[in-house]
Amino acid sequence: MNLQQINSGVTVPPTGWKCCKCDKTENLWLNLTDGMILCGRKNWDGTGGNNHAIQHYEQTKYPLAVKLGTITADLEGADVFSYPEDDSVEDPLLAQHLAFFGIDFSSLQKTEMTTAERELDQNTNFDWNRIQESGHEVEPLFGPGYTGLANLGNSCYMASIMQVVFSTRPFISRYYEGQSLKSAFMTSLADPTIDLNTQLTKLGHGLLSGKYSQPPQESEDVKSSSKTTSDLKQEGIRPRMFKQVIAASHPEFSSMRQQDALEFFLHLLDQVERANIGKPELDPSRNFKFFIEERLQCPSGKVAYNKRSDYILSLNIPLHEATNKEQVEAFNKLKAQKKLEGKEVADDEIVRPRVPLEACLTSFSAPEELHDFHSTALNAKTTAIKTAGLTTFPDYLVLHMRKFVMEEGWVPKKLDVYIDVPDVIDISHMRSTGIQPGEELLPETVAHDEQPEPVNVVPSEAIVSTLSGMGFNYLHCQKAAINTSNVGVEEAMTWLLSHMDDPDIDDPVTSESQTAKLSQVDEASVETLVSFGFQEEVARKALKASGGHVEAATDWIFSHPEASNSMDTDGTSSDTQAADSGVSDGSGRYKLLALVSHMGTSTHCGHYVAHVCKDGRWVIFNDSKVGASIDPPKDMGYLYFFERIGS
Repeated sequence: MNLQQINSGVTVPPTGWKCCKCDKTENLWLNLTDGMILCGRKNWDGTGGNNHAIQHYEQTKYPLAVKLGTITADLEGADVFSYPEDDSVEDPLLAQHLAFFGIDFSSLQKTEMTTAERELDQNTNFDWNRIQESGHEVEPLFGPGYTGLANLGNSCYMASIMQVVFSTRPFISRYYEGQSLKSAFMTSLADPTIDLNTQLTKLGHGLLSGKYSQPPQESEDVKSSSKTTSDLKQEGIRPRMFKQVIAASHPEFSSMRQQDALEFFLHLLDQVERANIGKPELDPSRNFKFFIEERLQCPSGKVAYNKRSDYILSLNIPLHEATNKEQVEAFNKLKAQKKLEGKEVADDEIVRPRVPLEACLTSFSAPEELHDFHSTALNAKTTAIKTAGLTTFPDYLVLHMRKFVMEEGWVPKKLDVYIDVPDVIDISHMRSTGIQPGEELLPETVAHDEQPEPVNVVPSEAIVSTLSGMGFNYLHCQKAAINTSNVGVEEAMTWLLSHMDDPDIDDPVTSESQTAKLSQVDEASVETLVSFGFQEEVARKALKASGGHVEAATDWIFSHPEASNSMDTDGTSSDTQAADSGVSDGSGRYKLLALVSHMGTSTHCGHYVAHVCKDGRWVIFNDSKVGASIDPPKDMGYLYFFERIGS
């Protein structure tokens, strides 16, 4: 409450952060006293930061820091750390402390709209009517595949995504056609009420069987009234148990607050992939997965290729490529004139920029300058040119339109723009061809599969004191904490109970013994991960990096996809087939299958609606309302789902 802040002229930008004392661009902390951005603590395996934030505290005694990347519009998720207490704390004046460094969240407490906000709100009302097709006589639809999802309270983000994914062949085949409800319950690896595959099967049967999408019986009173066919609505099913399971590991999705549909889609595919480990032939998430290859060229002429996997193609919207620039300029003049006159622009006078989807796709592959690139050929930092392409084309291509941007002061803004999206697209020209004849690769100073230098693990005093308080030998407790990488008391106790009879249990803890222990990998754990479908080399690397724990190693593999890629490609990207095995590939021609539209000023407020092309016609899914779409808002989508044409 009495934090002293120093005015050193620091203004924190919304992106592009880097540690003030090294090249770290992740795990960065903003000191709330002087505005210094510094990296966090170094983990036992060499990952994380370089301890610059804690060193800064030791030198200055400036007590509070907030982790960049955790600051959201509502400030609820911000991770604030107190160095004197060595623990996370709540900062009731966080908005004020951030505003000191140019991070302005004051608009959250305002009671009156600015002119720009009023215009956006006015346009949002227009969006609301257009996207929900208000004013149209929408014919309600019933039967298999036309079942609505009742809103559980700000759950439209989930409903829109689930309607789309259960309109794709992989999800239909996996959780409806290929699995009965009875077999799902019988083969569940866990309690069916908390098993994701079981709950997806249950939801799939609910949406696709038609059992819960029956036209309401018309009473004599209804028949004699003036009600139209559009008044015949279904209640929709309530996916409470599914939401509970899919959100179990996510504090935001388990809340009743509105969420980002894109984040939920990625979370869903991640959880589906995990739920189908060891059964890749059944995993429907593979049909959305693809690989992106980035080419980096430094001034020396030498190049480097990096590859990563993704489920969505996130596209910038180049407003300068609008096809109606003259009309937009005329509208801006009209708006400025009416502002001087104290008048507002009418709905039918609003003109938005129209940007072709092709321009957005072109911007993805366009050359981009990459500053502070360390060239191993020049042994210095320089500016490299980055280009990107796809090495595989998925069965289902998901495009994310970056309509939400951050202005100066971290003020979120939604781009008021139309995207002209054709029914058929061809992205064949976006395929990356890999290393070309005559190209010379940048020398690598560290091999992809080289392990980090051994780091001494300091046993957690909290774990050691807890175990020793239970009566265990203090030295044994230290070893338990070290050998479980300080994961927790329960893990340390499990290790301790199973190693009480080790011949070296009473040997003193030394740097050599720590390194030797951490380099050992339990063969049974390796076999377990291999049975999940992972390569043996990747399994060993993951177990070494996670203290030998299978669950932690699994998480490590999912969070380090480059590890699998580097094992497959042997440090290069010339042979894409090996690295890209296990995902679909084929033609670059796609047809539009569905879109998810958003109404509101932020992804965490407003409303989401899905439009899906089914049985040769467009259908609107608006929570429990399902009907034949008359004018699908193809130019107003936030997420676009394309299905491949041909093989």
